[in-house]
Amino acid sequence: MLTMGPASRKIPIVAIATAPGKAGVGVVRISGEGLQELAIAITNKRLQPRKATLVDLRNQDGQIIDSCLAIYFLGPHSFTGEDVLELQCHGGPQLLDLVVRRCLQLGYSAGLAIAEPGEFSLRAFLNGKIDLAQAEAIADLIDAQSHAAVMGAARSLQGAFSEDIHRIVQALTQLRILVESTLDFPEEEIEFLENAHARQQLTEIQEHLQRLLATAKQGQILRDGVQLVLVGAPNVGKSSLLNCLAGEEIAIVTAVPGTTRDRVKLSITLDGVPLHIIDTAGLRQTDDEVEAMGIERTWASIRTADLLLFIEAPGAASAEEPLSAEVTAALPVGCTVLRLVNKADLLSAAEKATGSEPLYVSAKTGAGIAELKNAILSRIGWRAGQEDVLISRQRHIDCLMHAEAALNKAGLYALQGNRALELFAEELRLAQEQLGQITGRLLPDDLLGKIFSQFCIGK
Repeated sequence: MLTMGPASRKIPIVAIATAPGKAGVGVVRISGEGLQELAIAITNKRLQPRKATLVDLRNQDGQIIDSCLAIYFLGPHSFTGEDVLELQCHGGPQLLDLVVRRCLQLGYSAGLAIAEPGEFSLRAFLNGKIDLAQAEAIADLIDAQSHAAVMGAARSLQGAFSEDIHRIVQALTQLRILVESTLDFPEEEIEFLENAHARQQLTEIQEHLQRLLATAKQGQILRDGVQLVLVGAPNVGKSSLLNCLAGEEIAIVTAVPGTTRDRVKLSITLDGVPLHIIDTAGLRQTDDEVEAMGIERTWASIRTADLLLFIEAPGAASAEEPLSAEVTAALPVGCTVLRLVNKADLLSAAEKATGSEPLYVSAKTGAGIAELKNAILSRIGWRAGQEDVLISRQRHIDCLMHAEAALNKAGLYALQGNRALELFAEELRLAQEQLGQITGRLLPDDLLGKIFSQFCIGK
């Protein structure tokens, strides 16, 4: 885990800032205080800040390692807020490793060390260049699984999410000032809550927070995706449905029950939402040891599902009905079941039940698949056509929900008038504290270190 002490932050750090593997260009980044002399030692030139300069990097014997572009950023006008040297080299892994080793040799006396994962972003946060929500957006931008996720992470990185949090915090601060200034004069008999329109201010804050929470939940769906598990008895067409959703032959399909003996995983995007689909072994009693192992993995998938598609065949036998209850009992909290009947092409229109569920689809003909996709998005709470989604994490959702709960309590105390002003003020403080944790202003150092250690090296 990253250390947060001031001494460790003064040590200059170096790392390859581009992804592992071969590429046309690879970047080596160095950050620290007062890097001018080290930059001269590495490049044999005095670099002008923010100007790309062609330099030859040489080993200790004077042989050229690579000719590259060097850019020097003088702190605090850099990503980290410190002096930063970036070497844009050719992108061979062995070449970049040689460049890093040479930098370490030349920077030995200055204490130059290999950066830990996320340490560049951590220094940018600690030096006030970005807040924690923006720092997390850097990692989310790299890990984005869809075009919509890229755009959402970019908006968060530019500070749109943080600005929303800041506006709510400002409104809370103003309300707290009014409340706590009134607490200093308890002998006053004026009904503060009425005269200061405190209830109205609280309502406006609550409404703003609710809108932000709804947007954040959408952002979490974009960031993490949804684990969609296909479950049912053997030979109901789970693998055919997987292939239909994927648009290609991913899973083996035969008329023999029990063909799928292990989980088949596939990731697709639906309206920009990443769906991680798991096709499972059919649930039934079996003496086949291999099939039994596959069925056990089916139950493991069920226990981690976000949405479960329980698939039945036309005219499913009544003996299978208890299976549905058993599946429902194994679901994690928050997971819902969407029931559908596959092979609907074998049924007449009169045989199909009316109503919204079960859905009738045919993986063979494609009938009902568009309706199924819409139903999936509806069940996970996705609102189609959004352009202002901000990428969010479960940590953000938890903080927003705790803040919402505190404001709801404050609303109850507000109904009691001046008699409950102290309790009213305390709930406002708790709500503001939760919001401060999102941007990192009130987060413990050990948790900050844990968050940044999940970043990739060089970021």
